[in-house]
Parts: sequence; C-alpha cells; structure tokens
Amino acid sequence: MLKVGLIGFGFMGRMHFDNYVRLMKEGEPVELVAICDKLIDELKEGKASGNIDTGQEVYDLSTYRLYDDIETMLAAEELDVVDITLPTYLHADLTCSLLERGYHVLCEKPVAGNAADGRRMVETAERTGKTLMIGQCLRFWPAYELLKSYVEDKTFGEATAGYFFRGSGAPKGWFLDGSKSGGCMLDMHIHDTDMIHWLFGKPAKVSSIARNVIPGSAYDAVSTNYIYPDGKAINAQADWTLEGDFGFSMSYRVNFERGNLVFEQGVVKVHPNDEPGYTAELSPDMGYYRQIKYFLSSVSAGTPVAICTPESAVGSLEIIEAEVRSADQGGETVTL
Repeated sequence: MLKVGLIGFGFMGRMHFDNYVRLMKEGEPVELVAICDKLIDELKEGKASGNIDTGQEVYDLSTYRLYDDIETMLAAEELDVVDITLPTYLHADLTCSLLERGYHVLCEKPVAGNAADGRRMVETAERTGKTLMIGQCLRFWPAYELLKSYVEDKTFGEATAGYFFRGSGAPKGWFLDGSKSGGCMLDMHIHDTDMIHWLFGKPAKVSSIARNVIPGSAYDAVSTNYIYPDGKAINAQADWTLEGDFGFSMSYRVNFERGNLVFEQGVVKVHPNDEPGYTAELSPDMGYYRQIKYFLSSVSAGTPVAICTPESAVGSLEIIEAEVRSADQGGETVTL
C-alpha cells in the first residue's frame, strides 16, 4: 500500500485529490493520508477556480490529516510518495529535497522555472534511484493518446502539418507574476509544446511571436512555428486573455498524407482522404486520473516511468526557453 502526502490544495491539488479518492474507491493499493498547504484552513472552506471543474467546491477533509507546514507533515507521517501541486517556482528545490530523503515524487508541470533547475531534478532522481514524474497530463489525455497512436503507427502515413490551440481568461494570483509562473508560455502553452515534442521530437528551430497584455505579467499570448528537417508545418498558439464568456478551449488539427484528425470541444473527428469520416471513441477519463494511476503503478512495480520521463519534460522546457528567446527578438528563428 503506497501512502501519499499531497502538498498544495489549490485547483490542481483538488484535481489530484479527486483522483486519489477515486483510485482508493476502485481498490488501487494507494492511501492518501495527509494534505499540506500553508492556507489549508482557509482553502478547505472555499472554492479554487481553474479551467476544468473539480469534483466539488467545498471539500470534507475530516478523514485526512491536515498540515500547514511541509516539514511538520514529513516528520509526522510515514509516506512513500509526495505529490507536489505548488507554484512553479517552488518545484525544483522541494522536489530535490524530497528525492534526497527517499520519497518518490509526482510534480505538477512545468518541471521547473528553468531548464537548469529541471536538469538538477533529473540528476537527483537518477542519483537517489527514486521515481520522479512530471505531470504533463496531455500525454495521458485520451484525445492526444489517439493522435500519438496515429503518428507512431503511421495509420494515415506521415504527418505533414498540424495546429494546436489552448486559451482561456487570465488566471489569478501568482500566475500573473512572470518571475514565478513564466506567464502563459510556461504555464499554459507548454502543454502543446510538450505534446509537439512528444509527437514529433524536438524541432530543429522555433520562431515565436508573443506579446504582453496584462500589466506585470510575462507573455500572455503566443504563436510559435516549429521547424523540422522534413518540412512539416507545425504551429501552436496559446492565449490567456480571452475574457468574457469564452471559457476554456483546447484543440488540435493534424494532417497526414492520407487523412487528418481534428479535436474540438472534447470530440475527435477522423477524416480519411478516401472514405467517410467518423467520430473516434474515447475513454471518458481525464489525463489527471490516468497519469496518477500510471505513476503509482510504476512506483509499485519498481519500473521507470516511460510515457513522461523527467528528461523529456526538461526537453519541453528547453523548447519553451528557445521560444521565449525568439519572442524577445521579435520572432527571429532560434536554433535548438
């Protein structure tokens, strides 16, 4: 039985909490025993907002041991796994410390605020022999898993072009401090950059245009072209300034030699070039559930994670850093 401590109880912490509860109900060998957040007394009575609804607004945490200090929790609890859902700028030091002390760690994306810190996390995991996985959840999202299978199996031949989009209204709090979150590019856009990296490998070059809209934030809207030696045309855009009743959107369109896949409003349409299209059947499970289940299974089996290695997550961050350099230069092409 793996005993888990959850650090952070904002929107993403609640999303992870919901899925631990589900996994325990399903009989998985896991027990969420403790939750830590410096504002836990306040957060347990209020709502945390995000792009996707969590299971409930106010949580009954009476059956869990609650802490407002990480060291106090670690001293009091016998844990196997620590799940980190804290702001980005806190990931690296805490993850390395936990790995050094013998815990397996699931850390929310992005891996860190910069690639150097991410590489430090990778090195620490390798040296300690503990499992580290970064929560790049799209790699476990059914619509994107399907796309991955079409790319790998060459169902419609080689990919020739693709477009990825992610957008919402502006987040609140620390997200709008670019020194802590990295802005839209590091917090939101990295989902699609990571997906492009996972699907097609690292691009040879990138060219990004981006702009600041919200005072005090980093880049808030971005459009990047990813340049590959075979000439496929890949673009990803993100924008977290879509206010009003826009809500949240994530989508893709990928064209192959003999067909295309289009993902919009939670539905994947498959369009072969030479026969009628159809709607793909997808699992109703979200990527958060699938990633946590996969991570716990890897820890239980003592096998390395393969779908989302920490090295790969750092590689996606390196692409983002190249995109930022390109945007800083007004869209100049940057070689990776």
